[in-house]
Amino acid sequence: MQAPLIENSTKEERRAYVLDAWKCLNDCEVCGKCRILKGRDAETLYADYIDGKRSYMDITLEIRK
Repeated sequence: MQAPLIENSTKEERRAYVLDAWKCLNDCEVCGKCRILKGRDAETLYADYIDGKRSYMDITLEIRK
């Protein structure tokens, strides 16, 4: 599933997407989400996306650097 576009979604829809996309699967060896986030909160990292200021992909690429 792709992240909702800012222009076609509400703040709550974007927040729900981020929380669902980054929820813990309780299988760290297979999942890898914790390593990408490096112990940081997804909602905080994606705050600009949730607020409609930056695209989801821009933030994701920045996190993965």
